[in-house]
Amino acid sequence: MSTRLFVVTAIGTIALTAIGQSLVDAQSFGSTITPITSPAGESSSLPKLTASAQGVLMSWVERSGDLATLKFSERKGNAWSPARTVASGRDWFVNWADVPSVLRLADGNIYGHWLQKSGSDTYAYDVRLARSTDNGQTWTASFTPHRDGTKTEHGFASLFQMPGAGLGLVWLDGRAMKPGHDEHGGGDMSVRSAIYDASGRQLSEIVVDERVCECCPTTAAVTADGPIVAYRDRSATEIRDIHVSRFVSGKWSEPAPVHRDNWQIAACPVNGPALSANGKSVALAWFTATGDEGHTFVAFSDDSGRTFGQPVRLDDASALGRVDVALLEDGSAAATWIEFADGKAQFRMRRVTAGGERSPAVTVAGITANRSSGYPRMAQAGGELIFAWTDSGTPTKVSTARMAVPKASGTQ
Repeated sequence: MSTRLFVVTAIGTIALTAIGQSLVDAQSFGSTITPITSPAGESSSLPKLTASAQGVLMSWVERSGDLATLKFSERKGNAWSPARTVASGRDWFVNWADVPSVLRLADGNIYGHWLQKSGSDTYAYDVRLARSTDNGQTWTASFTPHRDGTKTEHGFASLFQMPGAGLGLVWLDGRAMKPGHDEHGGGDMSVRSAIYDASGRQLSEIVVDERVCECCPTTAAVTADGPIVAYRDRSATEIRDIHVSRFVSGKWSEPAPVHRDNWQIAACPVNGPALSANGKSVALAWFTATGDEGHTFVAFSDDSGRTFGQPVRLDDASALGRVDVALLEDGSAAATWIEFADGKAQFRMRRVTAGGERSPAVTVAGITANRSSGYPRMAQAGGELIFAWTDSGTPTKVSTARMAVPKASGTQ
């Protein structure tokens, strides 16, 4: 694949009445968005938010020359805990869209992941994992979930709590691809998964889908019926719509489209979906650009992702995508995206119901419409939404903000 990035250029203004979604009272948000002091230092970027019973955990990467360091902090009460280091290296593959992460499991163990070069080709790198049993003070030696040993691309990993076990994860795996001219030279990218038990022993490595988009981030969530993953598929005719697969009876279900956008594009848009689950309820947000107009959507499922309802439009004008989503206690979802209108980009959020009601959109922050802004993030825990994004100044720095979320608010 000679082109790894699709850029949406269409800018348009569409009246809300044309979208056919009613607006929810602005008070359904609860409170205003308030900046909070970020634990990230200078030259930081690539934020990632995960939630556990202890609250929201944020990870990020700090750069000093060719040295990259993965750090994390947890939201403790009204402040972030002091930052701790997971790992660092001078041979990492650091990419604006393929973001490292840190996840706390239900048993308190913490896993971190990052990307490390395995060969001289541009896209020869591995997913590396490390585990901490003492709240991040010390970490195991790093290891890989994939056992193919090829010097090819392994990345875009999503970590999750595996019910009845320890860690689960999925990643894009390029073992069947051929490198060429610092790009993908042919062959199929796949999605694969691995499961670890509570002691950190790997139990399996399984194929989820044999042919998917080469460089769109994956996402995962855990429902009452087990894990669900979402990613951008790639058909034989270059249709690249979002598909899901569920882990049922020890195997991954046949991948199924969330909605048939029929976006045909002979390049990777570098724009992955986002999942959130609570019991059997699932919300999934994504980006598509059929007709060369970039828009973002969210769809809901009440059967653990077996089926999804009709998409609800998120953006008001046009979008660059880079979505996130969090299910709220009242069954609605908070969703974020990058809006693009009048030549400006904004990190925006709105509340959406499965019935199609939408609150007014709120701007979290103004950002630059380029790679340096990366993927803005959102997570929910302890009655608040936490936001994280990269301020693309010189140097870059990860910023954070919060919003209180009321219980079972007046969203209709």
